[in-house]
Order: sequence, then C-alpha cells, then structure tokens
Amino acid sequence: MYITCLDMEGVLVPEIWIAFAEASGIPELRRTTRDEPDYDKLMHWRLGILKEHGLGLKEIQATIAKIDPLPGAKEFLDELRSFTQVIILSDTFEQFAMPLMKKLDYPTIFCNTLEVAPSGEITGFQMRCEQSKLTTVKALQSIGYDTIAAGDSYNDLGMIQASKAGFLFKSTEKIKADHPELPAYEEFSDLLNAIKEAMD
Repeated sequence: MYITCLDMEGVLVPEIWIAFAEASGIPELRRTTRDEPDYDKLMHWRLGILKEHGLGLKEIQATIAKIDPLPGAKEFLDELRSFTQVIILSDTFEQFAMPLMKKLDYPTIFCNTLEVAPSGEITGFQMRCEQSKLTTVKALQSIGYDTIAAGDSYNDLGMIQASKAGFLFKSTEKIKADHPELPAYEEFSDLLNAIKEAMD
C-alpha cells in the first residue's frame, strides 16, 4: 500500500515568498528553503523583515490570490490521485495554502499555522511537529504504508531519503550535485512515470 508525499512550493505551485518578494519590492524575501536549510531561522528572519516594512497577512494573501499552480501541476495531481493516495507535506501555513489548494481541487495537505494579531501582523508561527515531513513519512510507514516522496529543497531530503522511492523535482543544481544518488526530474510526465515504476 502506497502513499505519495509531495512538497508544495516549487513542485506544484510557485514559491510564495519569491512571488511576494517581487510584489513587495523586497528582494531579501526571495530567500527560501532552497537557500537556507534551517526553516526556523528562515521564518524568524522573514518575520523580522515583514515587521520592519509594516507588512502582514493581508498583503501576502493578496499576492497569493494571483498565484496559479505551475503549468501541468493540476493534471499531474489528478492523474496521480487516480492510482495512489497523495498527501502534500509542506512547511507553508494554512493561511497561505488554502487558496492554492482550491485551485488544485483540494488535495490533502499537512502544513503549519501562523499566529496573526488582530491588526494582521504575523507575530509568530506554529510548526505541526519537529522535522514535519520526515516525521510524517515515518508515521505513515509505522501504520503500514510504503511512501514515495518528491520535493525540491533541503527540507524535503529527509522524507525523500526515508521513503521506499524518492525523487528530486525541479530542484537546484547544488542539491542535485550534492545528492547524485537521488533521481532528479524536471517534467511532471517523467515524475509520474517514475512514481508508477516505483509502485510496480
């Protein structure tokens, strides 16, 4: 019995923080988990920049409303869900993810939540659990599932390496070079075929 676990940003939808960096004109916010392996450090740094510029949840959600899934992502997900269970494991937040999940016909997503003041200022965040992607994959395995995982960033490596089959998808040259043992794909059709083969 298989469950496929996918990262969200960079795999199914564009990177939210990069889109917001462009919309807000704050280039520092382009930094993502592709650049910074320590997610806690990255998020505290981001919240500091938002506070400095007086930006909150409303402004980020306005950018998210204009983001569409990557070309082919919905079709890929529809076909994948026709033959295997799929869970999206993301370090994003419910307040960011829900509008994007609507555009993908509401696949199951496990993510985190933001702490937001009445003023709209993002004051903090609550992670679902430590090393959420790896922890979730191990939990699924503990109840009898074989996992297949795909992602693009440092914070995806744990779940990819712990799964029966794991793939890099639309990753960086550095991550691909550091992990030559992991098959790497750029096209949804190739990833779909790799997942099918892993299940045979």
